[in-house]
Amino acid sequence: MATMEQKTNHKFELASRPVGMARRENWKYAEAPVPSPADGEFLVKIVYISLDPAMRGWMNEGRSYVPPVQIGDVMRALALGRVIESKNPKFAVGDYVTGAFGVQEYAVSNGAMVNKVPNIGIPLPVFLGTLGMTGMTAYFGLLEVGKPKAGDTVVVSGAAGATGGVVGQIAKIKGCRTVGIAGGAAKCEYIVKQLGYDVAIDYKSEDVRKALQTACPKGIDVFFDNVGGEILDAALAQLAMRARVVICGAISQYNNTTPISGPANYLALLVYRARMQGMVVFDYAARYGEAARELGQWYAQGRLKSREDIVAGLEKFPEALLMLFHGKNHGKLILKIA
Repeated sequence: MATMEQKTNHKFELASRPVGMARRENWKYAEAPVPSPADGEFLVKIVYISLDPAMRGWMNEGRSYVPPVQIGDVMRALALGRVIESKNPKFAVGDYVTGAFGVQEYAVSNGAMVNKVPNIGIPLPVFLGTLGMTGMTAYFGLLEVGKPKAGDTVVVSGAAGATGGVVGQIAKIKGCRTVGIAGGAAKCEYIVKQLGYDVAIDYKSEDVRKALQTACPKGIDVFFDNVGGEILDAALAQLAMRARVVICGAISQYNNTTPISGPANYLALLVYRARMQGMVVFDYAARYGEAARELGQWYAQGRLKSREDIVAGLEKFPEALLMLFHGKNHGKLILKIA
């Protein structure tokens, strides 16, 4: 009978730091024996891996909100899996858990920053998206940094993406008017008809600045930015008095080979006494339970919809990740491990 040590763990390790768009050769597809958990640890068989724009930033060397992935290390990623062996009394065999397990088939953990997935009949991928870190990002970014009030106009870039889709829905729950910026007619139709956005702006076929003037005649009260670059500039030009700008991401800038394009219209912050603030979801770790309860309640009530775009096969990781930067995903992008 084969032992666990004789089984093989396939994984992607960072082989080199990319310049511009990442390529398959920036990772090494490696294999090693499946590790055994020590006392206080448990072994997870990974089922789903979250693919996020932030992963591109984690590949860069330099100062950031988390240390960079080191050359030779397993590529960092949030994932969901099942405990198959445990020497930790808090985690039993059969438990489903989420954590930063990396792009691999198996991972050993001591339980730090690992959350159990409740068995409440909700599809597992939802706990990597709307009811996972993506939902937490939208929840805290909008409510704690954006601080919307009923009647406010909330504009979201990347509105058809994993985070943007949840932001718009929470804003509607809070009584706001919502304007989403997305790429292409299909995505614009989706955010209006499925997610409830009041207005959609197609950045691929419209002048975003003029469209925002039309859609937000009284100005933008909250701008939740996932894109950066020219779209951020266009939004700054249409701020309302004492607006709040939430900097969640800047996917348009992550693969630059030239210096990052900063906001030319930043003086609008002065003119309109506005505030622009960055947010990282990890800062709210102590309050994840609070967000999970409220997001879960909205989901159960049908007020919060979830959409996952699932790609099957660990070996497809490099190409699947790049879907994010070409706008090819529809909703939360997830890699399924066969």
